[in-house]
Amino acid sequence: MSIKDIGPSPQSFDLETETLENPNYRTVAWSGKYLQVTLMSIPVGEDIGLEAHPETDQFIRLDGGRGRAQMGPSEDDLSFDQEVSDGWCVLVPAGSWHNITNIGDEPMQVYTIYAPQHHAPGKVHVTKADDDETDDEPAEWSVQPADVPDEKA
Repeated sequence: MSIKDIGPSPQSFDLETETLENPNYRTVAWSGKYLQVTLMSIPVGEDIGLEAHPETDQFIRLDGGRGRAQMGPSEDDLSFDQEVSDGWCVLVPAGSWHNITNIGDEPMQVYTIYAPQHHAPGKVHVTKADDDETDDEPAEWSVQPADVPDEKA
């Protein structure tokens, strides 16, 4: 991988190549004032993790692998259920509970756009466990909603 998060400065890179070559659970690729791009690699049988972001919209695109996208108004009501694969996107409205599980036989390679910014700029989580165990807050210079409730379940 050659991408490095340079903060809210102009940036360009081959998004598909960087997504496909990303070996990490999550790599923050670019952090702007209002949105953020992350790259993710989800191992076979693993998932992104059921969560809801009350103040954050998400765009998720698969560049490799196959997944099962589930979404709904509560963690017990995931009424949206769609198989997705290379080229598909999943649009997650703020406040929706959501998860994508790798149902294929290879790592699922995705990129995600968060608006507003959601993770620490440049943050790399090699595994999902790293994400669960490390402090990961948006940059002070990013624009965030005035009152952000606890987002992780």
